[in-house]
Amino acid sequence: MKKYEQITIYLQHFLDNEVRKTGLNRVVLGLSGGLDSAVVAVLAQRVFKDDLLCVKMPSQYSSQSSLEDADELCRDFGIKAITASIEPMLKAYEELNPDMDSLRKGNVSSRLRMTTLFDISARENALVLGTSNKSELMLGYGTLYGDLSSAVNPIGDLYKSEVYELAEYLGVAKSIIKKAPSADLWDGQSDEDDLGYTYAQLDEVMKLYVEDRLSKEEIVNQGFDKDMLDMIIKRIFRNHFKRKMPIIAKLTSRTMNHDFNYPRDITL
Repeated sequence: MKKYEQITIYLQHFLDNEVRKTGLNRVVLGLSGGLDSAVVAVLAQRVFKDDLLCVKMPSQYSSQSSLEDADELCRDFGIKAITASIEPMLKAYEELNPDMDSLRKGNVSSRLRMTTLFDISARENALVLGTSNKSELMLGYGTLYGDLSSAVNPIGDLYKSEVYELAEYLGVAKSIIKKAPSADLWDGQSDEDDLGYTYAQLDEVMKLYVEDRLSKEEIVNQGFDKDMLDMIIKRIFRNHFKRKMPIIAKLTSRTMNHDFNYPRDITL
């Protein structure tokens, strides 16, 4: 059996098990027109069919091509979607804070989208699916309580380069696979421009450091760029707090996330 056929089968079982054990049968996710949300949407549609609702949440900075790509994906795979624009909320906040730079605007946009998505999930009695890949999670390239938030994430252990390959296997449109990755957080924003390297370059080194556990010296001796490696390692450790639940100061004998831990799916 081919690698991505196995991964697809596994992720479909994962989604089915993790969602239904909560007692819910419906899911929602934010559909941006980008690669990651497209892959999660296709996987979720295979499992939940009409119990999947995708939500497009454009702002004044969203590109028309992203919206068109999201619509094309929904047509190709029979996915139900609605539009809930964050533009009025974002414009109102910008008017109150005229000194905002692009980073702040991007963080606010991401959190407004997640606020919108979680409210829709409450209305629909559904669980929010995450769309952050392993490359983004390792590098901390995401907004805490924004796009990093979800109840279940099926692609968080796939590097971005692997998500591309999974998208090819699933039959996602070339227009989505080929375009430069961007969260459309501000005019002209590009993930790879922000990071300074392509995901292919970053993933190759991260796999050596994270998966193979090679030392810095071993990786550099293989001919990889030392500045890129230093940036990766710095980001991995500096952003570890984004991958953990908030740390609670221990004052009692049983403290949550210290020594009061139960499996996520424990039942009485």
